[in-house]
Amino acid sequence: MKLGFVALAGMAALSLGGCATVVNGVHQDLAFASDPEGATVALSTGQTCTAPCEYSLRRGNDLRVDFRKDGYKPEFVYVQSRLAGSTFGNIILGGGIGAVVDGSNGSSNRLYPNPVSIRLVPEGSSEQAVLLDEDGNVISTVAEYNASVETDVLEGMAEHGQIERSADQD
Repeated sequence: MKLGFVALAGMAALSLGGCATVVNGVHQDLAFASDPEGATVALSTGQTCTAPCEYSLRRGNDLRVDFRKDGYKPEFVYVQSRLAGSTFGNIILGGGIGAVVDGSNGSSNRLYPNPVSIRLVPEGSSEQAVLLDEDGNVISTVAEYNASVETDVLEGMAEHGQIERSADQD
């Protein structure tokens, strides 16, 4: 009887392993927008499109997104792979196996910001480009946001081969 219960409990724990993988998958749709519309969007992963546009990207990979439009200052925004809140529920329900599975494939993360929406600044202007939320409200300047995540994102990009690791990152 005890052996059957232990076997059943073990199977239940294994079936819960990787909950975020099952629920979220390893990819996330990431939208890109520019104000004004029509900026060329170039991702550090190699994709390009014209804003507004969207790609399905790996949840566990940090990246850089460059925006260019004639007559406007070129800008870039770092996209950070952040641990999602559901991860802690997975650890409680699925135990270590689920946490390891989801952590190793990035499914327990989410890409931020999403959408990657930017208000560009005309060339010659002294204004700064700003990051916008999905409703068009200002989150922060692009420079402030990038400075707050730069170290983490560059480390993640180096880990995934998007940039070369600098000597001070070793």
